[in-house]
Amino acid sequence: MTTAHHSDLVPVPCILMRGGTSRGPFFLDAELPADPVLRDRVLLAALGSPDKRQIDGLGGAHPLTSKVGIVRRSETPGVDLDFLFAQLQPDQDTVDTSPNCGNMLAAVLPFALERGLLPVRQGTTTARVLTLNTGMQCDVTVQTPDGRLRYTGDARIDGVPGTAAPITIDFLDTAGSVCPALLPSGRALDRIDVAGPAPFAIDATLIDNGMPMVLVRAADLGVTGYEGVAELNANDNLKAKLEALRLAAGPLMGLGDVAAKSYPKMCLVAAPRAGGSVATRCFIPHVCHEAIGVLAAVTVATACVLEGSVTRGIASVPAGLVKTVSVEHPTGEFSVELGLDKDNPQQVNRAALLRTARPIMRGEVLVSEEIWRGN
Repeated sequence: MTTAHHSDLVPVPCILMRGGTSRGPFFLDAELPADPVLRDRVLLAALGSPDKRQIDGLGGAHPLTSKVGIVRRSETPGVDLDFLFAQLQPDQDTVDTSPNCGNMLAAVLPFALERGLLPVRQGTTTARVLTLNTGMQCDVTVQTPDGRLRYTGDARIDGVPGTAAPITIDFLDTAGSVCPALLPSGRALDRIDVAGPAPFAIDATLIDNGMPMVLVRAADLGVTGYEGVAELNANDNLKAKLEALRLAAGPLMGLGDVAAKSYPKMCLVAAPRAGGSVATRCFIPHVCHEAIGVLAAVTVATACVLEGSVTRGIASVPAGLVKTVSVEHPTGEFSVELGLDKDNPQQVNRAALLRTARPIMRGEVLVSEEIWRGN
């Protein structure tokens, strides 16, 4: 349902939200076209894709700012909100609704409260959110003192300037979010033969605890894992090897041909050097991430507690059944709290983390009437 308009542009209500270290417009499901193909055309137009500058839309000319959230009240028993995440690319005409995004997830409840989908509680407000992309559920809690949303506070997350009110996300079941299992190959370590003009073999951990990922030791690809983002993005030889490895890993992870998919993400791991548990450089999947995605951090942290993964001998992990794993990334660190099964310490039962989010602007994005009507 859209508001009245007086031109050949259709106004579509949205709120531009920052969620964690990502950003994008959030829409109510009912205010977008019901047909997925038409909906995707509208989203592409709203963000200005395909165009590397996204000059004609809301996109920020980067994958981390080319994201969309779509929210509705849930009809699933025990669930409050349904969330559909869409990943767009600046220079492509693709709308990928297969992966999760834990950063944008942090903005779901604030958006829902802003739009009146749920009542605001006294003190804190918690909602169970179902991510429709993968069927993952989590409990999200925001600060609502005096029955009002609070966005200001003292919580700090690396990759975002300043501080804000904390938003806690407690994941309920993330193992095998897209892949058939946490370890889709059945092993914590695989030796993968990579074909191509310059074939090579490499040890990798294929894992999905919220995000399908291929973890490799940075040193095995001739880098340290401490390089800056610009340097890694300029390393064409490294990126070619990572993509060849990604294509080889896809079928092994039960994902088939991943050439046109935004997953699995690729992650270089190295020993920590800033007091954390492990150092990372993630590719999403072709551009080095300025930080690390929420669910990527959960997945990397999980690999750090599994016997025999590529992090063996690299990661520094505390003892106990509840572990805080600090994942270092190019702009700081990301802490994940993991709860392990007391009878099987190789099984992760719980993952919790802290994010921040806020609305940046509310209003209407204007989309061509021809696109809206499917002409």
